[in-house]
Amino acid sequence: MKNENLIIHKVVLTEKGTILSEVNNQYVFKVATDANKLEIKDAVQKLFGVKVANVNTMHRKGKKKRERRQSYGITAAWKKAVVTLAEGDRIDLT
Repeated sequence: MKNENLIIHKVVLTEKGTILSEVNNQYVFKVATDANKLEIKDAVQKLFGVKVANVNTMHRKGKKKRERRQSYGITAAWKKAVVTLAEGDRIDLT
């Protein structure tokens, strides 16, 4: 099994993510692209000391970015995980 710090890269703080955390007790993380749902669940439980009820994952495609030349570059693709916590558990992000 991998180290928890290699699986969870960072917490994604956006307006939609804040609403999810307040209303549905869900948190959004940027995770390693080769991590599966069980590894993400174990990593969140060990890092934050909470009980995870559900994990949903999605791959985010890299976007085309225009460079100073006529050619295009591309940003890196990444994986996003929406983690639902058990009733009564919360993660303090401050």
